Amino acid sequence: MALFEEYVNRSDFSSYEDMKENLRINVPEDFNFAYDVVDKLAMRKPDARAMVWCDDTGTERTFTFKDISVMSMKAANYFKSIGIKKGDSVVLVLKRHYQFWFALLGLHRLGGVAVPATHLLTAKDLDYRFNRADVKAIVCTTDHDFYKQVEEAQLTSPTLKLKLYAGGYGVKPGGDWLDFDAGVDAAADVFPRPTGDEAVHNDDTMLLYFTSGTSGYPKMVIHDFAYPLGHIITAGYWHSVKEGGLHMTVAETGWAKAVWGKLYGQWLGESAIFVYDMEKFDPNKLLQKMQDYKLTTFCSPPTMYRFMMKEDMKNYDLSSLKELTVAGEALNPEVFNQIKAATGIEMRECYGQTEVVALVCTFPWMKKKPGSMGKPSPCYDVDIVDNDMRSCFPGEVGEIVINTSKGRPIGMFKGYYKDPELTEEVWHDGYYHTCDLAYRDEEGYYWYVGRKDDVIKSSGYRIGPFEVESALMSHPAVVECAITGVPDEIRGQVVKATIVLGNEWKSKAGPELVSELQDYVKRQTAPYKYPRVIEFVEELPKTISGKIRRVEIRDHDCKK
Repeated sequence: MALFEEYVNRSDFSSYEDMKENLRINVPEDFNFAYDVVDKLAMRKPDARAMVWCDDTGTERTFTFKDISVMSMKAANYFKSIGIKKGDSVVLVLKRHYQFWFALLGLHRLGGVAVPATHLLTAKDLDYRFNRADVKAIVCTTDHDFYKQVEEAQLTSPTLKLKLYAGGYGVKPGGDWLDFDAGVDAAADVFPRPTGDEAVHNDDTMLLYFTSGTSGYPKMVIHDFAYPLGHIITAGYWHSVKEGGLHMTVAETGWAKAVWGKLYGQWLGESAIFVYDMEKFDPNKLLQKMQDYKLTTFCSPPTMYRFMMKEDMKNYDLSSLKELTVAGEALNPEVFNQIKAATGIEMRECYGQTEVVALVCTFPWMKKKPGSMGKPSPCYDVDIVDNDMRSCFPGEVGEIVINTSKGRPIGMFKGYYKDPELTEEVWHDGYYHTCDLAYRDEEGYYWYVGRKDDVIKSSGYRIGPFEVESALMSHPAVVECAITGVPDEIRGQVVKATIVLGNEWKSKAGPELVSELQDYVKRQTAPYKYPRVIEFVEELPKTISGKIRRVEIRDHDCKK
């Protein structure tokens, strides 16, 4: 029996309707994932594998639940010994190094606030984060000379008192830098649950995530200590992990997708996690790992599936796979169909945000509709509304909102740290506004249209980027594409397609191929949606988690 079944009123359901009506997550008082999940599993099944880790050098490690419990207690003791206490903010820049799990859980134990971040940040980015979040310490990789960015940012960050390095293959910094690995190794391996003033409560801040919008500085999303229980939906009913399985979500630890797919829900479901500490995504290397380690469940953004599709997937034995899931961007039907042809598995999509957990999903009992996100999670009261907050009719595009009039749902953020105005802007009158547009069909399935800022308004038409991208992705020349709007004096905006071509098509890039693709889109969807502007590029700008940065394309076009 998976551990998450202790936190739900029922775990077996016959249909989506049954789950939606009857599933309830029970949140105990003062829940702490490190003690109430990791330590329980360490006691019940100490030798069961919790994490299988490997990197590109051939190094591999397998950690049992007992190992994770002990190492996180040692991390908590080490943090406490250097002055980290409840409520202190600690930035974690650890890529996919296994030290991330020790550090994060160690902070959970003592009530520290973890602030995950990516190694792509510059000194300017760090300066903003250190000062906005009152950061006291950072634990970071030795790779890429990242410590130099930290040292530069510290010059204007008075709250940053402690710098620690861990893992990686770069130069170990000297001076006042502390060796996290050495400190943890030397620390005591028992850390009792704090009591009294140091006790950790459900409403205490556990995680701060900086999440970027289309404009302005990154927002700070606050999650509390009950947040992990919201991921029972993520892993138990969307990823469909099983006890003793091996799950991989492709995500770097600096992004919220990492705790969605590499920690909370998977261990609540008693599945091990697979972590490939890759320096650069290579579809063949990833497919080889999936084969060699016999992954049972797998999740990644559509972008990575697209690149795997371009390889001959039938050269790899992927028979151990039981479930394939996708998130981060809308799923093009062409990707769905090709992956099904290669593996026999129908991918299931999910939509969520850093602010919430799995919000709209295709659950196991549901009919798959390629390109649809699915139906709302039982944890949330979700609707699609127009500008007057009227519930939209089937086929009518509106904004996805969450009704919070009956209270904040499990797994939902508390607000934006130090920014009540921004919180009020998106969360008011009993509703949280996602700023994402969608429509639902007659059967209640949700279909993604785009961010409010991504929707193109051309000659009176409202055009969602996803529908044009889906049309282009079914053409054999197109590996990836991004649809954006560019200013036009007559139409207001026109549709632009930024396209990455397959290798065999790159020599054909030119006016004839542009016309062919434009005519192709006209045949695939409403002709007014076709891209009047097409640009061929070698690669699309992306976040480290694989999401296409349309805002960067728009900004670049505006500067031309």
